[in-house]
Amino acid sequence: MKKVIIGTRGSDLALWQANYTKDRLASIGIEAELKIIKTQGDKILNLRLDKLEGKGFFTKELEEELLNGTIDIAVHSHKDLPTTNPPGLIIAAVPEREDPAELLLILKDCVEVSHKLSLKKGAMVGTSSNRRKAQLLALRPDLNIEDLRGNVPTRIQKLRDEDYDAIVLAKAGVNRLGLDLSEFHVEVIDPTEIVPAPAQGALAIQIRENDTELFNELQKINDPTVVEAIEVERKVLNLFEGGCHMPLGCFCRKEDGEFEVWTSKAETAEDFPDRLFLRAASTAGLAEQIVDKFKADRKLPAKVFISREVGENSYFRKALAKNNIEIDGRSLIRTFPIVNKLDDFFLKNADWIFFSSRNGVEYFFKLNPVLPKKVKFGVVGRGSEDSLRKCGHLASFVGEGGEIEEVAEDFAKAAEGQTVVFPRAQDSLLTMQKFLTPTTKVIDLPIYETVIEEDVDGTSAEVLVFTSPSNVDAYFAENLLEPGQKVIAIGNSTGKKFDEMGVKYALPYSPDEIGLAEAVFGI
Repeated sequence: MKKVIIGTRGSDLALWQANYTKDRLASIGIEAELKIIKTQGDKILNLRLDKLEGKGFFTKELEEELLNGTIDIAVHSHKDLPTTNPPGLIIAAVPEREDPAELLLILKDCVEVSHKLSLKKGAMVGTSSNRRKAQLLALRPDLNIEDLRGNVPTRIQKLRDEDYDAIVLAKAGVNRLGLDLSEFHVEVIDPTEIVPAPAQGALAIQIRENDTELFNELQKINDPTVVEAIEVERKVLNLFEGGCHMPLGCFCRKEDGEFEVWTSKAETAEDFPDRLFLRAASTAGLAEQIVDKFKADRKLPAKVFISREVGENSYFRKALAKNNIEIDGRSLIRTFPIVNKLDDFFLKNADWIFFSSRNGVEYFFKLNPVLPKKVKFGVVGRGSEDSLRKCGHLASFVGEGGEIEEVAEDFAKAAEGQTVVFPRAQDSLLTMQKFLTPTTKVIDLPIYETVIEEDVDGTSAEVLVFTSPSNVDAYFAENLLEPGQKVIAIGNSTGKKFDEMGVKYALPYSPDEIGLAEAVFGI
């Protein structure tokens, strides 16, 4: 096959992407050279991205040269592309996807680990993305979000010059450039917490539609699994008729044969976003199903019961209040400490301290433990992670997802051959401990007990959220489900209670306030 010309922008990241594509082509026997092309987005640096006219301001000039025949391939960051190709052009291949997570880079003197995202109160954060702004403010309304333009090294230099306290970048770009970030505190924000832009981390190799020979060759470097996932994300964007400045995040992945999709959508960058999580066996009609859930005329529950108190400033309360949903929040259990002082013997050889609940974190640190210097912390879910932060510590392992067995298997690998302390409730099911390898030493530390309330009043709420098996026992000792009421169970052990009762329930992906909001919105 003849030598091909790859068109690319001139930024460090664009050149990395073009050279990566060139190397992939060489691996299948195709020789290529690069041609650098300036785009509107490269030339206009004094305006916010959402103020630029039209769509495709990082891609239009490359597409014009492709149509004119002066280049044979255009390499794009897939998230920069409009959702429809110009007539005569197609996306011929999408290589393997880089990590779609966000990176929060923080100046070290602006770090406060006791706060969400490790940012000090009122920190100034740089990003030009309305999607990031809406989701950041939902998590931390005290932050000041300021516009940030320029390529990746330029943005990092602006942080280094202390124009900002922190900036947000796509992890994919930083990984590809191999940048040294050791001078900053780096927080990796999982795509299930701040939902990335559709197709973030993916490359698009675009060619002329009639270039059949090149298309066939490019299938050798195409990743069908990535294509399947990002087609869902971009179809959602297309159905919302949004460009890349819409405050929309969508992330799809295939896990154990099923498709998991997270969507976050706000009307403006200042608006509190609605969140949705869906699982499906197939991508057929999946994007349409997601968009239907966001329709303005959709009937949502008027009232939600949850078996714990909900703070006035909590994410869950704000997410429901935005949709005029009333909350009946009350715990149906009481907890009491059963240990007044910790023997240092339990902790002095600990490599890990693992918490399965927020109660475990809170009761443990009330005992003023003397911690080994190099001890690491593991938690189940972002709720426990946030409680640990409030005690001044960061988790080295955060188990995500509703399947506690999968979390246990992952932690077993991380802690193999080490000593793990489990501060826990007296009646804990010990699920995590059962999955540890024989070489791992377990120190069980019951520190609190749970007592069920009596004479619990029922609720007329359309949706009932249960936070633990004990709360299920307390509620159904005196009450039955009314016709039409739906149930959300936090965690597998709570779900198993409903399995035993023969009651259908929804299981949030994550047992925290974002996961709960997603579950209510999706029910």
